[in-house]
Amino acid sequence: MAQEPQQSLTGKTLEELQLVVSANHWPAYTARQIAEWIYKKRVRHPDQMTNIPKKIREELARDYCIEWKEPVDVQTASDGTKKYLFPTHHGGYIESAYIPDGKRHTLCISSQVGCRMGCTFCMTARQGLQGQLTAGEILNQVHSLPETGSLTNIVYMGMGEPFDNPDAVMKSLEILTSAYGYGMSPRRITVSTIGLIPEMQRFLGSSRCNLAISLHSPFDEERRQLVPIQKAHPLEEVIGTIEKFSMEKQRRVSFEYIVFKNLNHSPKHIKALARLLHRIRCRINLMRFHPVPGSDLQSPDEEIMQSFKTALEAKGITTTIRKSRGTDIQAACGQLSTNKKAPRR
Repeated sequence: MAQEPQQSLTGKTLEELQLVVSANHWPAYTARQIAEWIYKKRVRHPDQMTNIPKKIREELARDYCIEWKEPVDVQTASDGTKKYLFPTHHGGYIESAYIPDGKRHTLCISSQVGCRMGCTFCMTARQGLQGQLTAGEILNQVHSLPETGSLTNIVYMGMGEPFDNPDAVMKSLEILTSAYGYGMSPRRITVSTIGLIPEMQRFLGSSRCNLAISLHSPFDEERRQLVPIQKAHPLEEVIGTIEKFSMEKQRRVSFEYIVFKNLNHSPKHIKALARLLHRIRCRINLMRFHPVPGSDLQSPDEEIMQSFKTALEAKGITTTIRKSRGTDIQAACGQLSTNKKAPRR
């Protein structure tokens, strides 16, 4: 009789590991021991779990595996940004961007292989959705990063819409911030969404991580042209959802705003943004558009960016201009994308 395939322990929460332990009739405390060995002590085989009885380790090794996958490629930009390529169980790949900036070391991670949201300014959207990442594959981008020990911040702003893969994303957030996992402060993690309301409500109610909304225009029709999901989840409803939640001082809401030349930075946009956001303690992060093939959208010059920032601040909106990083290796906002496939076996 063929042996059953091993079940991966990677990406399992403590609750899920407790189910594994219970099904095997092992002592209940074994679940936390396994979690700490996998996430905190970073072992790659049950044999290394030295405080667990040998018989249990043997059963673990027989029926379960720990799947961490090293990056298969890395590109380094002139500014020090690195773009890593990780394999997935679909036979495809995802990209992650490591961005060092003084004492701040940020990792931009992916949540899907491709994306089905159809945003016109994004390279990942050109792929369509090719597959969902597991919680383990999301965590693998952190765990297997060569610079993982220096990370200060994680942003879910890579390939995919995080709330279109909510179960895996929420599990990965739990493991990243739990004492049995990586023990990161939720204040160091930001999840970006274009505004899938039911999933956003779930996130706001069960996580203390920061939220970023891809905004890009305060006007319904104009935003719909850039972000088609606007039709199903109107911006006014997205903002109304955020207003219903009491945001702690330690928790931040930000709005990502890609600036397109001659499109979304006029005085009427400034007035509408002030009206839209005046009840929310937040900031706007302005980003330059980086051209993608086949798009008529254009990049703004520095004068446009500075003038827009000044005008928003005059309306009382905290505004920053995010530096473009990794543009020479296509690692900047909206540029992460790969059609690379794993070789056939």
